[in-house]
Amino acid sequence: MSYELLGITVLWIFLFGYLIVASIDFGAGFFSYVSSITGKRHIINNVIERYLSPVWEVTNVFLIFFYVGLVGFFPDAAYYYGTALLVPGSLATILLAIRGSYYAFSTYGFKNNRVYMFLYGVSGWLIPAALSTVLAVSEGGYITEQGGYITFAFGKLFTNIYPYSVILLALVSVLYISAMFLTYYAAKAEDSAALEVVRKYALFWSTPTILASLFVFYAIRGHNLDHFNNMVSNAWMFILSFLFFLIAVFCVWKRRNYGWAFACVVLQFGFAWFGYGKAHLPYVLYPYVNIHDSITNPSMATAQIVVFILGLLILIPSLFLLLRLFLFDANYVKGNNIKLKGGLGNGEFSYLLRPADHRGLVHRIRILVGRPR
Repeated sequence: MSYELLGITVLWIFLFGYLIVASIDFGAGFFSYVSSITGKRHIINNVIERYLSPVWEVTNVFLIFFYVGLVGFFPDAAYYYGTALLVPGSLATILLAIRGSYYAFSTYGFKNNRVYMFLYGVSGWLIPAALSTVLAVSEGGYITEQGGYITFAFGKLFTNIYPYSVILLALVSVLYISAMFLTYYAAKAEDSAALEVVRKYALFWSTPTILASLFVFYAIRGHNLDHFNNMVSNAWMFILSFLFFLIAVFCVWKRRNYGWAFACVVLQFGFAWFGYGKAHLPYVLYPYVNIHDSITNPSMATAQIVVFILGLLILIPSLFLLLRLFLFDANYVKGNNIKLKGGLGNGEFSYLLRPADHRGLVHRIRILVGRPR
């Protein structure tokens, strides 16, 4: 496999990881706010917070890796995308700041404030919509280069149907992925009341997600016919994606195999995501940046591939350990205390841990030090 193909594959894997992890995170925050205005917060809030507590701080690691790698592997991308990313990038940064500030405010006395909860839930929901415009820009038609100057047609971006189809898909798929995961998580926690609520969310958002996907196919046909024809050539990947969608919805509808249902959701978006990425090749930005002409020098490409693969080898086991110790710990998932014991020097200690309220911090720690031996 060539440097450029291996590099874009690694980057695409990181972006797919962000798609899944961030969707669960942002969707859970939105459902937390919705439950507060529908009177169901007391039912599903514990399940949502037990998920958000350990993982919210690591969500953006995937995105950072992707953008750093994109500029490192394909330097021309920074030149062409610089102006295009000004508005959506700034908007996403502001939304991330608003969402992050919620954790500080909720810790220091504003835990159930409706205004802060609204900003938290809606800002997280809009972040994928802001970032998704980059995919629309990558299809071409918005950036022109004349006389060594880059011009970005902001007006055309907001008057074309394709960007709206991508934004709509981002909005509904975030809620669908999150609801599917929370359904599985509530079932694992044996919380039947929360399960009924999030199960209805999952079934409700499944139909808009598949309709929005079809809308993207329709819109891209009128915007970039070459890319559409490439997608048709790889139709088997999208057919498999649709089959996994049917299996996932069927399992949730029949109230069984929730773990397999969420696995099918990951496969559903995996086949669609990599099918889209394969059809988009060789372009990073149509028609100016392609992976063959814009790849960095071989020595730099080799170094970055090694670093990013090592990053994956560190990040994936770390996430597995996080899931194993917290999210899927038998006591933690049910909201029970977690008791740890150990020794330190000449003393002994024990910890009594409870799931954190909003952050990956210990809610209560009790340390008992024994007498010196």
